Amino acid sequence: MSILGMCMLIGDGILTPAISVLSAIQGLRGPFPSVRNSVVEALSAVILIGLFLLQKYGTSKVSFLFSPIMAAWTFTTPIIGLYSIVHYYPGIFKAISPHYIVRFFLRNKKEGWRMLGGTVLCITGAEAMFADLGHFSKKGIQIAFLSSIYPSLVLTYAGQTAYLINNVNDFSDGFYKFVPRPVYWPMFIIATLAAIVASQSLISATFSVIKQSVVLDYFPRVKVVHTSQHKEGEVYSPETNYILMVLCVSVVLGFGAGNAIGNAFGVVVIMVMLITTVMLTLVMIIIWRTPPVLVALYFVPFVVMEGSYVSAVFTKIPEGGWLPFAVSIILAMVMFGWYYGRQRKTEYEIANKVTVERLGELLAKPEVQRVPGLCFFYSNIQDGLTPIVGHYIKNMSSLHAVTVFVTLRYLLVAKVDERERVLVARLGPDGVYGCTVQYGYADSLSGGDLTAQVTGSLRRHFGTAEAGAEEAARLEAARTNGVVHVRGKMRFYVGEDAGWFDKVMLGFYEFLHGICRSALPALGTPLQQRVEIGMLYKV
Repeated sequence: MSILGMCMLIGDGILTPAISVLSAIQGLRGPFPSVRNSVVEALSAVILIGLFLLQKYGTSKVSFLFSPIMAAWTFTTPIIGLYSIVHYYPGIFKAISPHYIVRFFLRNKKEGWRMLGGTVLCITGAEAMFADLGHFSKKGIQIAFLSSIYPSLVLTYAGQTAYLINNVNDFSDGFYKFVPRPVYWPMFIIATLAAIVASQSLISATFSVIKQSVVLDYFPRVKVVHTSQHKEGEVYSPETNYILMVLCVSVVLGFGAGNAIGNAFGVVVIMVMLITTVMLTLVMIIIWRTPPVLVALYFVPFVVMEGSYVSAVFTKIPEGGWLPFAVSIILAMVMFGWYYGRQRKTEYEIANKVTVERLGELLAKPEVQRVPGLCFFYSNIQDGLTPIVGHYIKNMSSLHAVTVFVTLRYLLVAKVDERERVLVARLGPDGVYGCTVQYGYADSLSGGDLTAQVTGSLRRHFGTAEAGAEEAARLEAARTNGVVHVRGKMRFYVGEDAGWFDKVMLGFYEFLHGICRSALPALGTPLQQRVEIGMLYKV
C-alpha cells in the first residue's frame, strides 16, 4: 500500500506542474479568444522546461521569491472573492449549511455522486504538505494554514460561487471570468507565478520521497544532491528531475487543455489522501498505541468521506484517470522488482556473512599468504563482513599485510564532527582492522583524502606504547608498498532450475542494478587504486 501511495505521489509530481501552469496560461484566452490551445500548450511547456532546468540550483536560491508570490496570491484572491460576494450574491455563506448538500444529493442522486469527482480539485495540494516539513516547522505550517491559506480559499471559492450563480454558463473558466477587468492582467501574472510555486512544491515532494525510498532500499539508486547546507529536506535528483520534465511536458502536449488532465489529477490526489489515512491509522495503532476509540474517531469519518470521493473519481478512469494508474503500475513494478532483489541479496549476505572468527580461520590456513600493501575492503554489513571477503581469500589465497574493512554509515545530520567521522577497531587477526566512516548530507567524501583520515585514526588508536609503535610502523610500511581500494559486486546467477518468478524478478533486478548508481558514494580515490571483485550467487 505504501508503494502504491508513493507511486501515486510521483504521479502527482507529474500532473501538478502540468495542470497548474496550463490552467494559469489559459487566462490568455480571456482577453484574446482567438489564441489557440496549441499556443497555450506550447507556452506552458516552455515555462515547465525552464522550471525543471532551474531545479539543480536548489529552492534556497529562489525561495526568497516564493513568500511575496504566495502572499500576493493569498491576499488578492480573497479580496476579489469579497468583491464578488457583495456584487453578485451576498447570501452565499448559507451554502455552508448541510441542508443544501442533502437536498443536492436527494435531487441529483447518482449524478450528484458522480459530480463529487469534480470537487476534488478544490483540495489539491494538501496531500503534499509533508514536503513543507523539509523547509519549515510544523507550528509554522499550522499557523500559516489556519491564519491565511484556509480563510483565503474559503473567501475565494465563495466569491467564485457567487459569480457562477449569476453566470451559470461560465463554469468552464470560473476563475478568470470572476476576476474584474481592471485587475485582470495583474491577477494573470500572480496566478502564473503562483502556479509555478505550486509546481515547485510537488517537484520538491517527489525528490523528497524518492530520496527516502532510496535510503530504505525500495527504489533503484539515483543521484541525490543536498542543495542546502542547513536543511536536510532540500534535495535534488538529476535523473528524477529530467524524467519528470519529459513526462510533464508530454502530459501537457498530449492531454492539452481538456478535462482529461483534470480527471487524472483528481484520481491521484484523492488516492494519495485515502492511502495516507489508512497508513496513519496503522501508525496510530502500532506505534503511537492510541486508544481504539480515538483511532475510530479519526479513521471512520475520513475513510467514509475520502472513500466517497474515490468511488466518484473512479468513474473518470476511462476519461483520463487511467494515466496515474499506468504511471503507478510501472513505478510499482520497478520498486517491487528492486525490493525483491535487494531482499534476496540481503538474506544471502546475512546467511553467509564472514564473522571475525571465520576470518581468523581462513587466514590461518597455510596456503593463504599476507602480501605487502594496504588494502581498504568495503563492506556494507554492520555486524560481520560481506561474503565476498571469503570468496576473495579462497580464490586468491592471499590478503594484504594490513587490511581495513570499511563500512560507510550515512547520518541524518548536516556534518559529522571530525572526531566522530572515522571510528576504528582491531578485528582479531594480525593486521586486520574494522573502520566505520560516518558522514552527513552536507559532507563531501570525495573532497578529502580518505586514506590519510583512516590511517591517522589508526595511529591514534594504536597509542604510543611499544606494541602500538610496532603496529604504526607496519601500517606505514604497508602504505609505502601501495594502497588498493577493493569493492565487491555480488550478482545473481539465475540458473535453468530456478522458478519462473525468480527468473523474471531477479532478471529485472539485474537489469536495474546494471543501470543504477553504485551503492558507495564518490570517495575520490585514484582510479589506479580501485579494484572491483565480482561474485555470482546462484539462485
